[in-house]
Amino acid sequence: MESIYYVMSWACHRSCRHCYEDRFHPYHGAELKTVMAEAEASFPRIIANFPRSMKFRDLTKRDTAGKYQEQVGKIILAGGEILLPAVRERVLYPALEMLHEKYREAGGVKLVIQTTGDTLTESIIEELLARRVWRISVSGIDSFHDGLETKEAQAALVEKLTAMFESFGMKPTDLTSVYDEHADNQEASYMFFGAQPDSWIGKLWPRGRAFENELSTAEITDNFCNRWSGGLNFLQYRYSGSEVSVEPNGNVYPCCVKTKAPIGSLLEEPLEAMLDRLVGNPVYEAIAMGHPERMGLTHGWDLDTFLEKSTITLPSGRVYQNLCIGCDRFHEEVLIPLQLARKSSALAAK
Repeated sequence: MESIYYVMSWACHRSCRHCYEDRFHPYHGAELKTVMAEAEASFPRIIANFPRSMKFRDLTKRDTAGKYQEQVGKIILAGGEILLPAVRERVLYPALEMLHEKYREAGGVKLVIQTTGDTLTESIIEELLARRVWRISVSGIDSFHDGLETKEAQAALVEKLTAMFESFGMKPTDLTSVYDEHADNQEASYMFFGAQPDSWIGKLWPRGRAFENELSTAEITDNFCNRWSGGLNFLQYRYSGSEVSVEPNGNVYPCCVKTKAPIGSLLEEPLEAMLDRLVGNPVYEAIAMGHPERMGLTHGWDLDTFLEKSTITLPSGRVYQNLCIGCDRFHEEVLIPLQLARKSSALAAK
């Protein structure tokens, strides 16, 4: 598979107003124990149900015989803030060792750490590289993060971290080389990104605190589904372009934006079996094709209905339109009730 985005813990040291997930925030006392217990108990079972191999065929590259070249996929380990001390020591580091062992004889895997960046130290970088991390991705370079409101502050953090990365011989890269190319280069690398206005995530997903604070500027023509980290191609896991998102409790989603209901749980079944089960399902095929507006066609939702359901009035009175809203409404009004009815019928039949 090309990519798995695995959120290992909800714990974060920030409560950013633009965050797509309101469960990312600081936890203390009993709440922190609960969050950590979930992460610690779940990650071995989740990793056990990851694909047997992280190799995939790259549809953009062929060998001399005309066959699609095999590439090594990546697993992105993120939070919250994945480098908080408790998460780092009790969840991340053992998971890195487990992933290396799982794929050591199966073609390997590229391990990526995604962090806001302000928790990084030289000793942490050294510890990550010792555990075979292939890339450190710094995602907090934008004005939404406290202390980074100005371009000058952002540039200062980038300069500081760049010096640290390069002192370990790490090489710079960018989003293009991460998501669109699959170089065989195994050198450790680093990259920076954030919710800048002109970036791929600049308009902000209509999710979490970003939605509650009415920060998303995405319109009906901004199809998050039809792009990387959306649902596009998620079902064709043997080939390039496929990614799924995993929560700390094992729930799996076809996109990082996340649908209103998961497609399954890695605490209950292997990822490959889960995806194979959905092949041919009109709802999930529409998502995989990047056309969420077609997910309800077999349930009486034509395009006009979906677009109407994609339109809401926010508390401020502003009319907001995006296909993610239509996807939410379809799940709430049609798909989730159908799933619950099927479960009830299955239980009654036992």
